[in-house]
Amino acid sequence: GMVECSSIALGPQAQDEMLKAAQVELLLARTICSGKYLVAVAGSVANVKSSVDAGAHAAEDGIIDQVMIPNVHPSVFPAISGQVELKAEDMKALGIVETFSAASAVMAADAAVKAGSVKLFRVHLAMAIGGKGFVMMTGDVSGCRMAVAAGAEAAADHGLLVNRVVIPGPRPELFREYI
Repeated sequence: GMVECSSIALGPQAQDEMLKAAQVELLLARTICSGKYLVAVAGSVANVKSSVDAGAHAAEDGIIDQVMIPNVHPSVFPAISGQVELKAEDMKALGIVETFSAASAVMAADAAVKAGSVKLFRVHLAMAIGGKGFVMMTGDVSGCRMAVAAGAEAAADHGLLVNRVVIPGPRPELFREYI
């Protein structure tokens, strides 16, 4: 679960309420661009829901986004932490989903990797990009198209899709440099 606040001051307040509301593990709590605060927790579905609800209530006037994802795909967390290594044979089509919030990027990443046969290699949460998020994946063209469509739909349904793209046969340089 994630709560994204428009106020840095409200962030720790939401975080405290989230941790007091239920037995959850704190995954992330930090300032993000542009003057926002992001809190992410994990645990049982019921506990995460209680935690997110409490955080959203505590920061009611400053909520940008809140997300609760049951059974997050295991490849999402390594992609958030930048621990995914791409080999030359992994570099096929490139799929990208861009969102208006960090929380919706995680939701898009989860939907994408569950829908298509792709390797999720980057989930970028708001730093140095004005508070947006983006997801990068690779696989065959059809797998990327399926995954990008599902990730984009999840973000659009949440009202926070910026854009999406699938690049068949990208140059290898596209996999080298990203924020």
